[in-house]
Amino acid sequence: MLSPMMAARAYAAVQNQGSKAVGGGAPAEEGPDFGQMVSHAMNDLVSSSKMAEHQMAAHTQGKAELVDVVTSISSAQASLETMMAVRDQVISAYQSILNMPI
Repeated sequence: MLSPMMAARAYAAVQNQGSKAVGGGAPAEEGPDFGQMVSHAMNDLVSSSKMAEHQMAAHTQGKAELVDVVTSISSAQASLETMMAVRDQVISAYQSILNMPI
């Protein structure tokens, strides 16, 4: 899942790159490429859904509280919705590029 901390770090990295470019200093370092970011987000999505499944199984065995189950399911759902939103934006951008005149 893309956490608020990850978003804040990405924002700070972009701000640092912009200030280096404006100041005329050394070139900014490259961040992770898009494929790595998507791969990391997918791994987070899979791990949160596995955690939700684990919590559900533990609850049926009487080893977990209902609150923990609901929290893990909500986290997995938020991760899935985030990935679907990113997917929709990537598809939209791709279609816009395809529709550009040559």
